[in-house]
Amino acid sequence: MQRWETVTIVGVGLIGASIGLALRKRQLATTVVGVGRRASSLRKARQIGAVTSTTTDLSRGVRDAHLVIICTPVERIATLALEASQHCQPDAIITDAGSTKLEIVRLVETGLKSSSRQIAFVGSHPMAGSEKNGPEFGQANLFEGRVTVVTPSKQSKGDSVDEVERLWKLLGSKVVRMSPKDHDRSVAAISHMPHLVASAIAAATPPEELELASTGWLDTTRIASGDPELWRQILIQNRGGVLKSLDKFEKVLATFRQALERDQQEKLLQLLEAGKQRRDSLGN
Repeated sequence: MQRWETVTIVGVGLIGASIGLALRKRQLATTVVGVGRRASSLRKARQIGAVTSTTTDLSRGVRDAHLVIICTPVERIATLALEASQHCQPDAIITDAGSTKLEIVRLVETGLKSSSRQIAFVGSHPMAGSEKNGPEFGQANLFEGRVTVVTPSKQSKGDSVDEVERLWKLLGSKVVRMSPKDHDRSVAAISHMPHLVASAIAAATPPEELELASTGWLDTTRIASGDPELWRQILIQNRGGVLKSLDKFEKVLATFRQALERDQQEKLLQLLEAGKQRRDSLGN
């Protein structure tokens, strides 16, 4: 089993802390360093055992790292990856856990081209998490049985891609390899557009009606409780994919509306059955 001497996690929120807990539970790293901007989050991450040491200084945090994992909001990932590449070990691999990939990979690889250091970057995205935030919600088993997408590009070295995939498999994930472009198209449909719709449903519900809100409304809008700033960044970075997915959603929604307006009960039943079949096909 592979073991890393030093792994640095930049950003110790839910995902970062869960990675640290999983690494330490499985004894996959000798040292796990947590880097962040807030001393309170770093302190919590250390208290729960997600990291062995912490610092707010990125250069200090990555200087001994053989593997760096960036787990911050998506707008900061490329900048932090490029900064880390100037201070980590010369044979280090940098990956991330961001929900968008095309823009991040483009920015990082453009920056690395002009660098004298040959640091490898391989994007990744664990399809795990919740609307909760902060290291106190970290779980060592968060990635078990969940899909993690690894997004190599034409510049990615095969051995670096293999190592990043091995990392996620050791944490319990099912690894899927996709291009950054294909990743963003897919997550727009199954994650980003649904979040926008859930937020719209929540925002459209009159406050005076919330007294009756129960499992149906709560289940449908649960993800709307996610960090608004984090989701602003995700939706803007993948706005092209989200807009295309919204086009498809709006067409289906218009068909539902038309069936209701015209009292087309058989058509309405067909639409509901199609939705049920698609949802039931997941088997969970």
